[in-house]
Amino acid sequence: MSLERTQPEPSSEVREITDARTLRALTHPVRIALIETLILQGAMTATEAAEEIGESPTTCSFHLRQLAKYGFVEEAGGGKGRARPWRMTSIGMSFSSVHDEVETELAAGALSRLLRERQLDRYRTWLETRTTYPKRWRKAALDTEWVLYLTVEELEELEKELTQLLLPRVRERLTDPSKRPASSVPVELLLFAYPVALPPAKD
Repeated sequence: MSLERTQPEPSSEVREITDARTLRALTHPVRIALIETLILQGAMTATEAAEEIGESPTTCSFHLRQLAKYGFVEEAGGGKGRARPWRMTSIGMSFSSVHDEVETELAAGALSRLLRERQLDRYRTWLETRTTYPKRWRKAALDTEWVLYLTVEELEELEKELTQLLLPRVRERLTDPSKRPASSVPVELLLFAYPVALPPAKD
């Protein structure tokens, strides 16, 4: 099977999602599983994706077409039918959970919960299987908590600084596998920052 590129390379940017319709379209475990797999492993057919995520080729083919409808995936070139490979059109997505429209905020909340449940499931799997990893990897893995006293402006600045630090590394190695060291593996980094008390009332 040929994977000859017949279209421009996918964008190395993160796609921002702001509308309720697209957020709702993403809120499906098979679609999220397909996106996660394509981001990590690159272009693959519906049959190959089915083997990775434990679904049928027919199911994967349907959901890949739906993702293409919303601009998240595209044909990578080569192959026909279920033998045609699909790839991401960007290196990932971002969306806010806060919106002026109730419909959009509800849709964002549902998608956020789905994503966090999947991420925390992977974290639980890591905790259950970490003894099978080499000692150095077990020591390097992060499992920590910080409590910071911040203003809302400082929290906003911290988010910007972390994004500026991490995004170049994410972008380079996701879009160009040749930049990945031979000993590298996918590492999921989850950052949660949220107030644990209401801010003081203004006079």
